[in-house]
Amino acid sequence: MSRVLLLSLTEKQAVDACAAEKVHVSTIEPLLSGGVRLVCASAAGAVQMNRKLKSHLIKGVATRERHRPSTPLW
Repeated sequence: MSRVLLLSLTEKQAVDACAAEKVHVSTIEPLLSGGVRLVCASAAGAVQMNRKLKSHLIKGVATRERHRPSTPLW
């Protein structure tokens, strides 16, 4: 099971929902297409949030922002 959830929520809404369920967040990042990419700290937490936020899951492909530079820094 993947720990990643693509949600049509704001960062604050996603973090608040995880806090209410006592699920630890590993990483959260905004998506270019709107919404957030949420990575839970455990697979069990991801399953729990998947059930709770089922209506907010993004179906299909979501565009992520580039994290690394396209050329080396050295």
